[in-house]
Amino acid sequence: MTSKNYDYDVQKLYLELMLADAETFVRCQGIFDHTLFDRKLQDAARFIKDYADQYSVMPDFNMVNAECKTNLVNPGELKEGHLEWLMDEFESFTRHKAIERAIISSAELLEKNEYGAVENLVKEAVQIGLARDMGTDYWADPRGRLMGLKDKNGQVTTGWSIMDKKLFGGFNRGELNIFAGGSGAGKSLFLANLGVNFALAGLNVVYVTLELSEALVSMRVDSMTTGITTRDIFKNLDDVEMKVKMIGKRSGKFQVKYMPSGKTTNDLRAYIKEFEIKIGQRVDVLLVDYMDLLMPNGKKISAENLFIKDKFVSEELRNLAMEKQCVCVTAAQLNRGAVEEVEFDHSHISGGLSKIQTADNVFGIFTSRAMRERGRYQLQLMKTRSSSGVGQKLDLEFNIDTLRITDLPEDQQEDQGSAKTQSIVNQIKSRTSTVTTDPETGEIRTDPTVGINLGRVRAATDSSKLRQLLNNLPGDDDAF
Repeated sequence: MTSKNYDYDVQKLYLELMLADAETFVRCQGIFDHTLFDRKLQDAARFIKDYADQYSVMPDFNMVNAECKTNLVNPGELKEGHLEWLMDEFESFTRHKAIERAIISSAELLEKNEYGAVENLVKEAVQIGLARDMGTDYWADPRGRLMGLKDKNGQVTTGWSIMDKKLFGGFNRGELNIFAGGSGAGKSLFLANLGVNFALAGLNVVYVTLELSEALVSMRVDSMTTGITTRDIFKNLDDVEMKVKMIGKRSGKFQVKYMPSGKTTNDLRAYIKEFEIKIGQRVDVLLVDYMDLLMPNGKKISAENLFIKDKFVSEELRNLAMEKQCVCVTAAQLNRGAVEEVEFDHSHISGGLSKIQTADNVFGIFTSRAMRERGRYQLQLMKTRSSSGVGQKLDLEFNIDTLRITDLPEDQQEDQGSAKTQSIVNQIKSRTSTVTTDPETGEIRTDPTVGINLGRVRAATDSSKLRQLLNNLPGDDDAF
């Protein structure tokens, strides 16, 4: 790649083209910094910027030349291609000059071991760019806009049809999804099962574990993919090896990576980039077990201020998902107040609302010893942005031997059970009673299943006699 030449003549041409086309200058104004120009042009660049800010119009060439003692020349009529070249070149010029300045400024910070500040300087310089996407013209193409939304929504199936139904198709790329549960509730199991579902669907999955070892996570996945129970894995090593390799040939990548707690999303970003270069493909799914063990990028946050810490971490994790256009799923801890609860709300999330405010979908994991023994897990939809499923619950089947979580059979789904229950209630409400007399004994018999409605039974009373009876009752003096 040839190096760029940003000498005096090139920078002078940038200013001349911007003076000739005010619209292009406005589009470049967000990254326009007069201190990045050659010293001979800094006064002219500052004058142009200040004049445009103050008067909302561009100065002409004579004004700039007279004020700043320069020799800017009107380039004449410009074509669309000229302006596109200007924006591309000026964006690169601004970014490269900002990186150059950041590196020079970092020398003193490195001597003070302020690596976080250096990281922020370089990151801000690298991220300099023009806003090429001007947004959506609401009136222009309603059909295309709606079809694009339809095609984008629910791009990636979760592997559980009942959850896909609640989410109008599944997870979306660029979203942050959180599974919240107490200690031992099965957060890691859900993430591993999702990883298996995604990999079997042909997606490339990266599972980052900040708690369990790579070997333990991989052994759990062995049981999930092969159907061999965890206690029999080592007894059937040949079968496990053959099945894993066979399944792997027709599945997407599944990479399990351990990182110590305290890592940041920048560490995740660097690892994903290196992994993508190695495999020559992009990562489709990022699973993080779990987000409470991550720390914010380059920010010193008190360990006691969980709200701010979780706010930064969740925002940075979601930004990473948007940047990589991948599905991001992580887990979060429920606090002690949720231990005895059967229904979760936002107050049960450890750290407060900052995670929920950032996340796109939040699921509460509920189970009990009795439920696990009969192979059941329940997910409670605490928040959804792309569907109306908030407050709904869905049951999933859990195989305690292979650790596999799957859809329940159709006849055991909660929705169908609720429909059956409602049907029974309606039948009971519609039934009336019949009162008959036994012809032999003269006893009254009732049949609650047939007959006519008797209506409400009312007692007939004589108010005058009742009042007289009350008046004749003995008072306190007459009681004894």
